[in-house]
Amino acid sequence: MNLIDKIFNAGIVGCGGAGFPTHVKLNAKVEHFIINAAECEPLLRTDRYLMKTEANKIIEAAEAVQKQLSAADCTIALKAGYHEEIAALEKAISARGSSVRLHKMDSFYPAGDEQVIVCEVTGRVVPPAGIPLDVGCVVSNLATVYCIYNAMNDRPFIKKYLTVTGEVNNPTVLCVPIGTSFAECLELAGGTPLSDYFVVSGGPMMGKPLTREQALDSVVTKTTSGFLILPPDCVQNIKNSTAIEHMLNRAKSACIQCKFCTDLCPRHMLGHPLEPNKIMRKVAGGTPIADMLDDPVIRNAQYCCECGACELYACPMQLQPRRINVLIKQEYAKQGIRPQKGEGEYTPNLNREYRKLPTPKVASRAGVGKYYHININSFKEYTPGKVTIPLRQHIGVPAEPKVNVGDTVELGQLIAACPEGKLGTNYHASIAGKVTAVGDKITIES
Repeated sequence: MNLIDKIFNAGIVGCGGAGFPTHVKLNAKVEHFIINAAECEPLLRTDRYLMKTEANKIIEAAEAVQKQLSAADCTIALKAGYHEEIAALEKAISARGSSVRLHKMDSFYPAGDEQVIVCEVTGRVVPPAGIPLDVGCVVSNLATVYCIYNAMNDRPFIKKYLTVTGEVNNPTVLCVPIGTSFAECLELAGGTPLSDYFVVSGGPMMGKPLTREQALDSVVTKTTSGFLILPPDCVQNIKNSTAIEHMLNRAKSACIQCKFCTDLCPRHMLGHPLEPNKIMRKVAGGTPIADMLDDPVIRNAQYCCECGACELYACPMQLQPRRINVLIKQEYAKQGIRPQKGEGEYTPNLNREYRKLPTPKVASRAGVGKYYHININSFKEYTPGKVTIPLRQHIGVPAEPKVNVGDTVELGQLIAACPEGKLGTNYHASIAGKVTAVGDKITIES
C-alpha cells in the first residue's frame, strides 16, 4: 500500500486549519515541501511539544512525504527562539543523515499563515485566492506530519494533541481521543478559578469563540489545537458579541482612515490587492453590502485570510475590519460567487520586513499577554469512558456511518467512511466500547 492510501485509510486531515483531507493535498508533484512548525498563534504549545519529544518520527515522516511529492527540497519552518525544539530536530536530522533543513524565522504574527510561510521560505508569493501548489509548494502542519508517521505504521488518526491554557490552574498539553469532551479537558488542566468564563477553541487571534454553555457542549475534533479559558470580559467575547448593526454603525462613525489596517495586513504586504481601509470607507457610505458586490474594492475582501491583525492589533479605534470582510465574503458565498485567482507574479511590499507584528505585542493587544510567557511543562494522556465523534470535522462531505447502535467496536476500527469519489475522510473508534448513538455524530461508551 502506498503512502497516499495509508493516509486516506488513516483518516488524516490538516491539523492546523480547516481540515483539508491530507491524501488529496499530497497527491501532487512539487518542488518544495514545507512543514509549518511556527505555531504562530500566541499561547499554543502543542507543535513545540511534538518537536521536542517526537523529532525522529517527524523527520522520518517528512522524508517519506518529500519522496511522495518528488520534492527537491523539504523544509521545517519554525521560530528561531524555539531553542529546545531546534536542538531536537537537528539531532534527529543528523542521526538520519537527512536532507531536511530548518528555516528559522523571527517571532511574528501570522508566521504560520501558509501564504506567508511560503514567502518566508522560498521568496515566492502565492497569488490571491491561490494555493501554495500554484508556486510549486505544498505546506503541511507539523502535527499533520506526525499523524502521517502513525499512518505509515498503520495507526489511524484517533488521538489529538492540544493545549489547554489561560485561566486554568495547571496549563497543560494533552493527548486525548477524538471526541473527548471539553469539560474533561478543562478538568485535566486543573479546572478554572473563574465562576464564569469564555472559551476560544484554537488561538486567541483566529480561534472559534465559544460561550461557556457552547464549550460544555463541544468535543475535541481532528482540528482542535487548543482551548483557551478567558474571563467573560475578554476582548474576544466583546468583539464576538457586538451586534452586526452596531458594528456597522461604528464603522460609519468612527473610522478615521488612518490606514493602519491596510499597512499591517499580512496579505496586503504580500502584494495582494486587499485594502481594508478602503473597504471600511465603502461601508461607511451607508450602502448595503449586498448592493456593492460589483465594486472591485469590496470584491477584494474575498482575499482576507481572517487573521485578525487588523482588528485585534492595528485599529486604534477598536473597529472590526475582519468581521466586515467576513460579512462580505458570506454575501458572495450566498450568490455562489468565488474569488478570482490573481494572475501573473506578485511582489511583496518593500516595507514588509518592518511591518511584521511581534508575537508578544500581538498577545498583549489581544488581551492575553498575561498568559503569553507561561512555561507549559505539564503533559497528560487520558482516555475517557465516552466519546462523541462528529462526522464532519473537515472540508468536504460528511463521512457515512458504518456501524449501528448496539455494535461493539475495537480501538481504531473504521466507524464512518468517506463516500466513494467524494472529498472527505474516514473516522475510526477512538476508544473501544459499545456504539450508543449514530447520526451526524457517533457516540461510543466503554
